[in-house]
Amino acid sequence: MSSSDKGSIKDSKSSTKDTKEQAPEVVRSADSDHGSSGGGVDLAWKFLDQRKENGTGEYVDLAALRRRIDFRIVPLMFLCYTLQFLDKVILNYANVMGLQKDLGMAGNDFSNVATFLFVGLLCFEIPNIWFLQAVPAAKWLGLNVILWGTATACGAAATNYQTLLVSRIFLGIFEATIAPSLMLLSGMWYTKSESAPRFSFWYLGLGLGQIIGGLVSFGFQHMSPDARLSGWRTMFLTLGLVTVIVGSCVIIFLPDTPMQAKWMSDNEKIALLKHVSVNQTGVENRKFRGKEILEALADPQVYLLLLAVILLSVSSGVVTTYSATLIRNLPGYDSKKAALMNTPSGVVSIFFTLLVGWGIRFQSHRWAWILVCIIPAIIGGALMSFLPKDNTNGILAGIYLVNAVVAPLAIFYNWTVANIAGPTKRAFAAAIISGSFSLGNIIGPQTFQARDAPDYRPAKLAVMGTQAGCALVTFVLFLYYAWQNKKRNNRADNQNEDAFMSPEVWARMTDKENKGFRYSY
Repeated sequence: MSSSDKGSIKDSKSSTKDTKEQAPEVVRSADSDHGSSGGGVDLAWKFLDQRKENGTGEYVDLAALRRRIDFRIVPLMFLCYTLQFLDKVILNYANVMGLQKDLGMAGNDFSNVATFLFVGLLCFEIPNIWFLQAVPAAKWLGLNVILWGTATACGAAATNYQTLLVSRIFLGIFEATIAPSLMLLSGMWYTKSESAPRFSFWYLGLGLGQIIGGLVSFGFQHMSPDARLSGWRTMFLTLGLVTVIVGSCVIIFLPDTPMQAKWMSDNEKIALLKHVSVNQTGVENRKFRGKEILEALADPQVYLLLLAVILLSVSSGVVTTYSATLIRNLPGYDSKKAALMNTPSGVVSIFFTLLVGWGIRFQSHRWAWILVCIIPAIIGGALMSFLPKDNTNGILAGIYLVNAVVAPLAIFYNWTVANIAGPTKRAFAAAIISGSFSLGNIIGPQTFQARDAPDYRPAKLAVMGTQAGCALVTFVLFLYYAWQNKKRNNRADNQNEDAFMSPEVWARMTDKENKGFRYSY
């Protein structure tokens, strides 16, 4: 690298932290394309290599650049995640606004509608693996946001159980890309420790969606009974149109990679790419390699992450679909009051999401922060399950505490992009982990059976059991990562960014192939 390529990069504190996690052990290769696995180098390295003699030596304040990136990138991610959750959770609120009565639904029809959204989402995760690597990430995300907004709006035209079911299945299909896309996009712009609070910030959309959903439902319940569209139909149509607008903004304003950001100079792009090179997970490589999928299928961490997210998401499915219904079934609550009293659930989600995001940024130990969230959720499940029905305040506290379980999902997403390398393997893992979230959300609503109404005690007990199981799997995952790092015999703790700039580091190696890779835990 020339002196101009090395640049002047401020904010070495976070860089040092990440390089300690990822001390390189460069593996030389005879491959003419610099790829030890035959897949070539990442396009980011090619960008750097082409410009190494053309830099101006201009000083780059990386901290200021990161703030600019935060302003340009994170708000759009936040809006996408808020709307994907809001478009899901409005079914929860529509249920207390007369949806079942208007559409003639009975028995387990409502649970099935909630479930099949995630069936659609789960089924499309498989083809989504190819699209995530073959299609520009931001454009693919924006297109799907527009399409799921259209599906949400179409729900307003439902005339019976079957037509509502179709619209929700398509909503699930188009939402399948949201978590994997945001995971992969976040990994392009930030180092591992920097990405944790950013993951948490866009994931705050889930908590905000709970708050907005309750307030929006409350507002639409005050529509005139003589209106041409009922309150819940107008709610579906309005939120669908807002989502289409946001999707269009994503296509226009969100760059597919840092190399394509028109609002950054070449020197800034070079500084940023050198900074994130410590991740050793690459930025963009669109060549599909089936071998990486086979490696992922044989990787214990993928199965541990998958199992942990399934167990975690059973409670998430309960919170998303039935929290307003549980509150409405308490003594003295009607549909309007239930919608309002569900908004504190979002506050709890936001609090724990912020807590773990900043906690990981400064203290690491992702596994410990997951347990910090799971313990209150188990307590909440116990309060819901064992308190007498007339103890309204205690049961409400339990419903609110269960929402602490929302925050760890952002950590599992962050763990996925931090610890799985190789573009095909990473896209596959992101889709599989996102799919496991869908599977948990399929199981969650099905624990609510009509025969168990109005207390739904088996579902409440399921919340406790699955969270305890998630805590155990999380601890096993921590032990696995610690064991793998010990086996790799980390011996280069004091490397800097330039040590990561060889083509071998940017080669499309997986975390298993790259013996210099270190797992974050």
